[in-house]
Amino acid sequence: MLTILFDGIAYGMLLFVLASGLAVTLGLMNFVNLAHGSFAMAGGYVTVIIVNRLDVPFFAALPIAFLVSAVLGFLFERALYSHLYGRSHLDQVLFTVGLVFMSVAATDYVLGSSQVFVQVPSVLQGQFNVYGIGIGRYRLMIVVLCGLLTIGLQLILSNTRFGSRLRAAVDDSRVARGLGIDVNWVFSLTFAFGSGLAGLGGALGTEILGLDPTFPLKFMIYFLIVVTVGGTSSITGPFLASLLLGIGDVAGKYFVPTLGPFVIYTIMIAVLIWRPQGLFARAGSR
Repeated sequence: MLTILFDGIAYGMLLFVLASGLAVTLGLMNFVNLAHGSFAMAGGYVTVIIVNRLDVPFFAALPIAFLVSAVLGFLFERALYSHLYGRSHLDQVLFTVGLVFMSVAATDYVLGSSQVFVQVPSVLQGQFNVYGIGIGRYRLMIVVLCGLLTIGLQLILSNTRFGSRLRAAVDDSRVARGLGIDVNWVFSLTFAFGSGLAGLGGALGTEILGLDPTFPLKFMIYFLIVVTVGGTSSITGPFLASLLLGIGDVAGKYFVPTLGPFVIYTIMIAVLIWRPQGLFARAGSR
């Protein structure tokens, strides 16, 4: 049971890093970016290529995956996404879903359709036992690294000048511009940072989840579930939702493998019946 709990926490942490960028863009910027998984896929493939083919050390590949995905996010935001901030959520959904299918087709054409995994260093392979708990080294690394990222992300959004400017730009962009805040630049940096987090999550998740051109489609619903169940008022909600769903998904697949993802959807339905706006809803929301 404790081993399942640990694996569920590791999976939940990974889900949070993968979905945290969407939590930022949807929760704080009010932009529905269903192509979020495409940036995660980009980070994953960058890691696989430079580690497996170019022999770059795994830990050195992680910041590279973050930077490449962040740059891609910045370029796409300036060229495409920025024109949709004032449009309806339906327009945003249709546009970003189209980008998902384009990224899937392009990746399949260039890199092939086979599933690939990254070669992790020997120090991260295997597992060890602590008081009867089987702890995988790679999953332990994910728990530690994702925990530090979660704390850092919360501090950046809550206790920095940039976080204050982002909240001001979202709440009332006209007033924010009147106060001298460059709203466009704030949104661009936020989108790039969220895309970079997705790329980092994709790099970390390649070993556990596998990677193929359909990655954005397979995990799109998971990202949406994390944000929906957690609520969009803070990062705390999606973080707790990721842990809840990660533990539930791992336990469900272990105890009732024939039901597949049924458990995670049951948890989602139960939470949303109890709290329709998610675990952490905005004050006064209905």
